Amino acid sequence: MENYIAIYALTAKGTETAHRLADSLRVDCYVLDRYAVETDIPFTSLKETVADSFSKYESHIFVAASGIVVRMIAPLLKSKDVDPAVVVVDQEGAFAISLVSGHLGGANELARLIGDKTGAVPVITTATDCAGAPSIDLIARDQGLTIGNIGLIKHINAAILDGEKVPVYDPDRFLDLSAYSDYFMMVDEIAALSWSRCGIVVDWNVHNLPERVLPLYPRCLSLGVGCRRGVPADEILELVRSVVADNGIAFESMFCMGSIDAKSDEKGLLEAAEILGLDVKFFSAAELDEIEVANPSGMVMKHMGVGGVCEAAAMMLADAKQVLVPKTKSARVTAAIAKKI
Repeated sequence: MENYIAIYALTAKGTETAHRLADSLRVDCYVLDRYAVETDIPFTSLKETVADSFSKYESHIFVAASGIVVRMIAPLLKSKDVDPAVVVVDQEGAFAISLVSGHLGGANELARLIGDKTGAVPVITTATDCAGAPSIDLIARDQGLTIGNIGLIKHINAAILDGEKVPVYDPDRFLDLSAYSDYFMMVDEIAALSWSRCGIVVDWNVHNLPERVLPLYPRCLSLGVGCRRGVPADEILELVRSVVADNGIAFESMFCMGSIDAKSDEKGLLEAAEILGLDVKFFSAAELDEIEVANPSGMVMKHMGVGGVCEAAAMMLADAKQVLVPKTKSARVTAAIAKKI
């Protein structure tokens, strides 16, 4: 799949509109077989086609009636943080309706883009957009923060729409709200959030939060890992999860894993990174040896030619001068955590 947008047409007129959109956007064009031309992907059953393609694209445009589209995609929807964008365009191309995943999925932006490209009127119904107010899910996404509980977004946006300022606890100032001072207020203590209808905490630490307080996690922590040859992924995961839990760290704030390049083919390490959802970067012994670690190891120096792996790798990833969590060991694995300055 080269394109990230799929467009679907069911009628002769709808196919004309789909082709106009395809001329303006980079899309894969699915057309009912009797109307399809050489550049189209023909189909006979829209239901089967959409079921197969829905999770493969970031965005979907249907040139069809909204009711048909709703029935078609309803069984495929999971959550607003993972569902692709869905936009419905009438067969005349007069309107572009943002139907699903308006914010995080980008359907609102896609509807506007279609409008810019073809003259269709974007139809946006998300409440914050209609009110000209900011939406915290978009702010968090655009500033690289991970949303801890997508279900709490509605409480934040509802408070904003009701004209209330939402309190925000952000001790390290990861979230830039300078453009939204009419909607948010900074507080110095988490306890202050208990007195409000809802609130936001931006932190890499785990907190026991009131029911309607939304956690946002800055991706500011790096994980360094060292291991012996042949260690299985489960053993690496056990130590990593223990280190994170014992230090009250939100794993959602991890942005990368690092190790020495001699372990770049280590199956257990690669599997652990995949399970954790982290990219893994490997450094040479010479690169790691430039980093002064707090807990050097003579054994690691003997076998790897470097004083330490996990602390040095974590510090290199974070461009930090010291570790947040120093080297922690199990029988065959070491792990350390560093924080971006």
